[in-house]
Amino acid sequence: MQKQVLLIDTHNDVTSFTVEGFDIGSRAGKTMTDIARLRAGGVGAQFFAVYVDKKFVEGNHSAHRTLDMIDTVRHDIIDRYPKDFSLALTAADIERAHREGRIAALLGIEGGHAIEDDLRLLRDYYLLGVRYMTLTHTNTNSWADSSGDISDATVKHHNGLTDFGKSVVKEMNRLGMMVDISHVADRTFWDALETSSAPLIASHSSCRALANVPRNMTDEMIAALAKKGGVIQINFYCNFLVAPPPGKVADGEDKLSKATLADVVAHIDHAVRIGGIDHVGIGSDFDGIPCAPKGLEDVSRFPELTRALLEKGYSEEDIRKIYGGNLLRVMRAVEAESRRLQAKP
Repeated sequence: MQKQVLLIDTHNDVTSFTVEGFDIGSRAGKTMTDIARLRAGGVGAQFFAVYVDKKFVEGNHSAHRTLDMIDTVRHDIIDRYPKDFSLALTAADIERAHREGRIAALLGIEGGHAIEDDLRLLRDYYLLGVRYMTLTHTNTNSWADSSGDISDATVKHHNGLTDFGKSVVKEMNRLGMMVDISHVADRTFWDALETSSAPLIASHSSCRALANVPRNMTDEMIAALAKKGGVIQINFYCNFLVAPPPGKVADGEDKLSKATLADVVAHIDHAVRIGGIDHVGIGSDFDGIPCAPKGLEDVSRFPELTRALLEKGYSEEDIRKIYGGNLLRVMRAVEAESRRLQAKP
């Protein structure tokens, strides 16, 4: 079954290693991702993270870093291994790459500060292939609040999205770029949901009912995301799957709890119960997490997840939806809304 199902993982941070010289065609190194393991895991499409650390905000280096990260996807991954990867810009491109036996490679910006408060940069990034942007990372930017510092009184917060932040969402709709609400504060989520005329995604988030950290989504948020046609892509980070030990855990990243494959299934199960089978997907966050669940340690282990879902009672059609069908539907809806908006006089 694994070879027949189109598995789309919406978040992988191996780019933080390739930008520093790691060869994704090699097993040398301590990454969770390489070509051989992507093949073994049956990954059909991978959104590679264009991750821009908040440190690049100082001195206005965010755009420079964004371009470096875009380049590492296009040059160090796709161009270096054209027999294995194919750049995908649309849902149809993903399906075509899958038919050709190649892994569809896509780009998603992580951290809205990457646009340096400039819609012109947002448009440039779209032209370079970026197909989603996470509105914030762990830092509140000048137009959107993050879950990562929402309790920090020294940070200037906006109570969600500013007017400019809402214009960012609207321009993403017009371009055909998916709006990603992973990492955002709750108020930012609700503002984005109200502002966007297209479905939203949570590219790598899990369920707060099962692991009570600000980074996860509440049941109310999952239900509202689903009602608007969006998808929550379950994150594999241990602390987002299992409640972390007592202590300072601002964004679920200070202390680690060891999670298992069963915990991932539990989050998928919970999200399906709340949002429905058509609104859940996979956003592993491999190579961006210091702790992966036992049984799902790297990208080669996806067949274990498939087996666990089948044993849980999910049908092959259910798994097709979770693994990629739901995300493809959202992409098509975003593409259609872009065409509608651009056709308006």
